[in-house]
Amino acid sequence: MKASWALTKRVQYALVYRKGSTFISGLIVMKVLSNRLDLSRYGFSVTKKVGNAVQRNRLKRLLRQIVGSQLLKPGWDIVFIVRRRAVDANYHQLEEAVASLLSQARLVQGNGKATSSKIN
Repeated sequence: MKASWALTKRVQYALVYRKGSTFISGLIVMKVLSNRLDLSRYGFSVTKKVGNAVQRNRLKRLLRQIVGSQLLKPGWDIVFIVRRRAVDANYHQLEEAVASLLSQARLVQGNGKATSSKIN
């Protein structure tokens, strides 16, 4: 069973892609859309153009960990689209890119520091 914080259906991704706001960094593109729920849901899009399966899964694993350490406002669907350059990035570079995008979108709750170790 998937966690309640995960975007799992193609329709959910399509809605965020079509109606969501876009925020761009060198490593990641982030799309966000209000979902009117008590929690925020996340999805990660890493195409085969980014790298092989091991590289793609590593990036998704790192991003899940990074997003899980952020204290965010509830009520948003967020899709992270990974760019090719992210394959060569380390954890701290990815963390900086995600934090920057989340603060641009004003989704960080409180002082913007990573204070929560659970997703939502």
